[in-house]
Amino acid sequence: MTDIPSRRNARGTPGERQETGRLGEQMAARYLQSLGYAIVETNYRTRFGEIDIVALDGDVLVFVEVRARHGRSFGLAEESLTPRKRERLVQLSECYLQAHPTSPPACRIDVVAIALGSAGNADDLQLIKGAIVQGLA
Repeated sequence: MTDIPSRRNARGTPGERQETGRLGEQMAARYLQSLGYAIVETNYRTRFGEIDIVALDGDVLVFVEVRARHGRSFGLAEESLTPRKRERLVQLSECYLQAHPTSPPACRIDVVAIALGSAGNADDLQLIKGAIVQGLA
């Protein structure tokens, strides 16, 4: 009989996923800053969820979703962005704009996808500008 790994084993424990997420967000923030983004805030929470990073890219307000994964055995990090999560990101961004009426009028949603190596380093880090555009004012 073949042992099939459970979803929990494949994705790690909740604590491991949180640590992967924190590490990915830190890497993404440093990377964005190296590109000239100014970090406005991190982990902005609403009743609908959380925006990982809010930043300025020049005069454009950018909502950044960070997707980090260990290895590629379960697909690329950016592939984990489901249609439901995309919709939620638009909703979260709209909530942020309502709560911050003096925000710049131009905005977009970027994704930073990170493939983490076994040593916790970034084997691959990709910025996808304007990854989600539908519905964002």
